[in-house]
Amino acid sequence: MKALLIYPECPESFWSFKYALDFIDKKSAYPPLGLLTVAAMLPEEWEKKLIDMNVDKLQDKNLLWADMVFISAMAVQRESVKKVAARCKSLGVKTVAGGPLFTTEYQEFKDIDHFVLNEAEITLPRFLRDLEQGKPQKVYTTTEKPHLQSTPIPMWELIDMNKYASMSLQYSRGCPHNCEFCDITNLYGRKQRLKSVEQVIKELETLFNHGWRGSVFFVDDNFIGNKRILKRELLPAIIHWIEKRNNPFWFITEASIDVADDNELLDLMRRAGFVHLFVGIESPVLESLKECNKYTNLKRNLLDSIKKIQNYGMQVSGGFIIGFDSDPPSIFEKQIKFIQKSGIVTAMVGLLNAPKGTKLYEKLKKENRLLPHFSGNNTDFSMNFIPKMNPHRLLEGYKKLVTAIYSPKAYYERVIEFFKEFKPLKKKRPPMLRFCYIKAFIKSIIYLGIMEKGRKYYWKLLLKTLIRYPHFLPNAVTFAIYGFHFRKIFDKKPVKIPVNKKPFSQPS
Repeated sequence: MKALLIYPECPESFWSFKYALDFIDKKSAYPPLGLLTVAAMLPEEWEKKLIDMNVDKLQDKNLLWADMVFISAMAVQRESVKKVAARCKSLGVKTVAGGPLFTTEYQEFKDIDHFVLNEAEITLPRFLRDLEQGKPQKVYTTTEKPHLQSTPIPMWELIDMNKYASMSLQYSRGCPHNCEFCDITNLYGRKQRLKSVEQVIKELETLFNHGWRGSVFFVDDNFIGNKRILKRELLPAIIHWIEKRNNPFWFITEASIDVADDNELLDLMRRAGFVHLFVGIESPVLESLKECNKYTNLKRNLLDSIKKIQNYGMQVSGGFIIGFDSDPPSIFEKQIKFIQKSGIVTAMVGLLNAPKGTKLYEKLKKENRLLPHFSGNNTDFSMNFIPKMNPHRLLEGYKKLVTAIYSPKAYYERVIEFFKEFKPLKKKRPPMLRFCYIKAFIKSIIYLGIMEKGRKYYWKLLLKTLIRYPHFLPNAVTFAIYGFHFRKIFDKKPVKIPVNKKPFSQPS
């Protein structure tokens, strides 16, 4: 068999970093880890090729080469999926689809021949067995949650690493928390399942042997779900490995805010090379946090927790949400003030949406508040339900909020606020001054220091950094480039206003 694995195109979004990647001549932030892992699960004797449509064009000759096309996608890639499936059908190429998008709404894709849903460790072998016997079924699904010890090392040889800004690694699946708006527990469960320490070290070694040096993203939805094993086993092993290899990688991951409660864990993560955490902050309003079951964020000073993580040498990227029923009219100003005080440079403020399978989706369905379109992109000014707040006021306030926090003045002030708290661990790392970084700095001077309207704030940032925090100058330039991307994203988005055609009643 000749298997072509296709990762559909992602639209421009907050997390695409499209306009920032242009500065360093990269095509995409992260590789399609799921498809690379699936490729390793396919029979060894099959010929395999992978096309990530975010870095390469999909041509008809690629499709005609294949006996079968495998597609994996998220909700944000829906439109690209439909186009790829239609092309495959017109050329008579069989298609197999899996991943989060299809697991929740496979019925919407009539042009796909076979669906291998849920987790591939369980459903893919069943499909392959039936395929070998000449009787593959339409849909393969399961409620079983596999142990990750059987998950193979991704086939990194299928991609050109030079086209990506970071590599990826998965250590766990599942999250112990139960936030109302999140579909992770529906997809992967609340009991966290882990790869062995040996597997993780072997994956790091494989990336190293393929020549990668730089950022590695642990894509876990909550890296600290099992703190005991992290502290006793995994982090000490990573520390030993990176020191032996002279610190070739630094790590990014996602974690809940309670990471700030454990000094030992924070110290181990810092020593292991973790420099960046994404944390779901959601809202500074207690009633909104209670509404969405974000109990880990209650009974704490969120600002103190954020600054503590920063004190341990880790940048905090924050997820914030607007549109809860409990949001007061003052929510926009509250979010702006909180974000500015926090020093969270990368603050992703999105409108609340309800993915299929979440508790929020079921609640809104009962209240007759759902709208048909879910984009999967919560910074594109769209919602898939009727909010309690007047929709016009909500969207106008949201626009003002993101415009305010990403205006050059406010954004660069936030960078300096972050530098006040940032205390990275000094490590002897091999020189990473690549030509693309020098080129990015020169581009930043041209686009941000000369051409952009807020150029005076760019120069103020560099000057303040040179005087107060000279060793953070590379960080300052990087953040300035990120800010350029965020402004481009929010400037381009049209405002879509949901219309309530049917009345709904609020639960008592």
